[in-house]
Amino acid sequence: MFERCKKYWLFLLVILLLVANIFIFYLDWQDSHRNFTFAMLDVGQGDALFIESPTGTQILVDGGPPRKILNQLSRVVSPFDRSIDAIIITNPDADHIAGFLDVLKIYKVDSVFESGTLTDSKTYQNLKDEINKNNIPSILARRGMKLNLGGGVFIDILFPDRDVSSWSTNDGSIVARLTYGDTKIMLTGDASVKTEKIILEENSQEQLKSNILKVGHHGSRTSTSLEFLKVINPSYAFISDGKDNKYGHPHKEILDELNQFGAKVLRTDLLGAIIMKCVKMNACEINR
Repeated sequence: MFERCKKYWLFLLVILLLVANIFIFYLDWQDSHRNFTFAMLDVGQGDALFIESPTGTQILVDGGPPRKILNQLSRVVSPFDRSIDAIIITNPDADHIAGFLDVLKIYKVDSVFESGTLTDSKTYQNLKDEINKNNIPSILARRGMKLNLGGGVFIDILFPDRDVSSWSTNDGSIVARLTYGDTKIMLTGDASVKTEKIILEENSQEQLKSNILKVGHHGSRTSTSLEFLKVINPSYAFISDGKDNKYGHPHKEILDELNQFGAKVLRTDLLGAIIMKCVKMNACEINR
């Protein structure tokens, strides 16, 4: 009887020590990741950007095509973490939203930001149904909104500045600037030259100049005009595209323009996920 009790208490002690070690590992993981993170995830021919502020606020800008995002999120999100503060749908095309259906199966999402452009695709309708089923508030992104992620991280919405429900999905794409100290990142979704022109007319150079440009529409010639590029004046250009994609993205003329402006081009089809971490304000390192 005594031996049986002794074995029971030893077994219980082992379990408690195991749980304690897991908890300590989790705390250590959290502490080591409490910096600013910006990642262009490798989802093939699509867009998916992950942002985490030093206070732990997490935003996912686009979700890429289906069956790609979860494996990529595991690179930047703790295995114990099952919540994301907000998702941003820059436009409702499948290569930007299909992955969100996978995300909503695993993660609790607190809010959704949309541009207001519409599509009758089954993927978009399924996503809207999931958002409604989970009672997630849906917010129309509009110029002038400033999202405070905490720890000195802000997202300023630059476009849409109007109702874009009748616009094409690319023309009505959300455009925003992400700021952390002197690090400024222009997020363009699939915004077209038409959209860029409006943004240039409504904002000063100081409001637009950015260290990093998330190149519009995967490097398509329909985006990234010379006028827009001149004002942004980026040191780095991030391009999310699939290897040997059928669209020929990024187009040669866009790469030539970026090289002309001296921007260092980083592409997911060549490098995989591109992850930038800032251990403190203005001390950032890009892992490529």
